Amino acid sequence: MRKSDKKIENKLRVALTDVCEIALKQFIGFEWVTHLVNYNNFPSSLKIICVFDTNDNLFHFVKSNNRQELEILIQQKLFEIDISLKNITQHVSFDSEENSKKSTH
Repeated sequence: MRKSDKKIENKLRVALTDVCEIALKQFIGFEWVTHLVNYNNFPSSLKIICVFDTNDNLFHFVKSNNRQELEILIQQKLFEIDISLKNITQHVSFDSEENSKKSTH
């Protein structure tokens, strides 16, 4: 990883930690957020995954307007660190701990 990539990675971590702290208080069942990125194709390759505790809480979250609210929050936090994404919905996905447990058994 190049030095410039490490700087971006650190800024991303801080921004997504902010998102996580806000989301934990605001959205029922929200657990954590993570990201995947290929710095050779940044920011196009950036994928942000928001994880909920159960499929039920994830379903209710996605069904409500909260999805858009969380995507706007993510976009704002990224913008604060000079990362601009044309269409945030292409970069954000949602999953649950329940789904991860199923795939490991």
